[in-house]
Amino acid sequence: MIQNRALFQFKPFSPKQKKVLTWWLPESPVNDCNGIIADGAIRSGKTVSMSLSFVMWAMRYFKYKNFAMCGKTIGSFRRNVLTVLKNMLLSRGYILEEHRSENMIEIKRNGITNYFYIFGGKDERSQDLIQGISLAGVFFDEVALMPESFVNQATGRCSESGSKFWFNCNPSSPKHWFKKEWIDENSDKKLFYLHFTMDDNLSLSEEIKNRYKAIYSSGVFYKRYILGEWVGADGLVYPMFDENKHIVSDINGIGQYYISIDYGTKNPCVFLLWRLNKNTATCIKEYYYDSSNKNGYQKTDEQYYKDLEKFSEGYHIEKVIIDPSALSFKTTIKRHGKFFVKDADNSVLDGIRLTATLIQSGHLYFHESCENTIEEFGAYVWDEDSSEDVVIKEYDHAMDAIRYFCQTIMRRIIKFEGV
Repeated sequence: MIQNRALFQFKPFSPKQKKVLTWWLPESPVNDCNGIIADGAIRSGKTVSMSLSFVMWAMRYFKYKNFAMCGKTIGSFRRNVLTVLKNMLLSRGYILEEHRSENMIEIKRNGITNYFYIFGGKDERSQDLIQGISLAGVFFDEVALMPESFVNQATGRCSESGSKFWFNCNPSSPKHWFKKEWIDENSDKKLFYLHFTMDDNLSLSEEIKNRYKAIYSSGVFYKRYILGEWVGADGLVYPMFDENKHIVSDINGIGQYYISIDYGTKNPCVFLLWRLNKNTATCIKEYYYDSSNKNGYQKTDEQYYKDLEKFSEGYHIEKVIIDPSALSFKTTIKRHGKFFVKDADNSVLDGIRLTATLIQSGHLYFHESCENTIEEFGAYVWDEDSSEDVVIKEYDHAMDAIRYFCQTIMRRIIKFEGV
């Protein structure tokens, strides 16, 4: 049981956060709405006010009922929402009893008890996890990252009289299902809609706001994360890449060395050699073999392995990071026993967001000899005809190898909001 912990220090709530905290009260003009949607920029105070308001509403109007609190994964919800929410509730006199084996938190106050179950909505199979439970309300944190089937299943479980829906998210494509089915239809669905900017979070200083604006200073991520706009991903995937800033001529330096691989047979096979020094990585060497060009031929796994050994001569390689789907080549590398092989984190959009942020913030550089990699930066583009954020699968082989390294290694070293 969690209680009597030192009080957490909070900044005052902004006017928009106060709307979130009070919209369901009897004196509110929108208290009869079926739910609330809060979208907008990162670090704009949506989550902290939404999660607290959700529990306060539940504890005022219900007793011994079940509620759902959903994130992309249970782990991300605990990390991004629950830690702060616990402190806010404890500072207001709530008593929390966590049942981790059930992913449930029992919350008590003034003789009222309710049960809050935590769910992850990361893929289509997630809808199976929430079937069968009757809910009095559901809160979705980062709902735009969840599949529609999971959201439909969760909202469909809200069968208790007076139940309501709570959604927050950062913007995505204007063709995204949540934008079309919920935000654009908020009046018909009788939902209270609020749009947030960073100025709605009074805990952010101007210095911190400017830091985030510098991190996401161009392209689709600036429009979504800073301006809070639902815009399509079009044009170059990495418009912030600047040869004058991100290309280096000096290959010398100290650090740890890694190799990331995008394996191809009919498509190009790419090895990238990285030097990691603290929180900065430089791609100092590339191997780019295209079996489809007129002078090429398809190599075997053993031939590629010999090329890998030659490519790494003179360097102590910490890890070789490779797409987990490259089973045959991964097996060949392991059989020789020289390199430690690690499966790459192949989360495409997360990897692109992180790579873009690392380039923009000055944590990623490329040696001038990496000509094919540099060329791909100018040809790696979003598919403008798609309803989702997808890239055109051309000129993406070095780009994939970069993403594998960033998402698998750099993500553990540097943490950015929204990526």
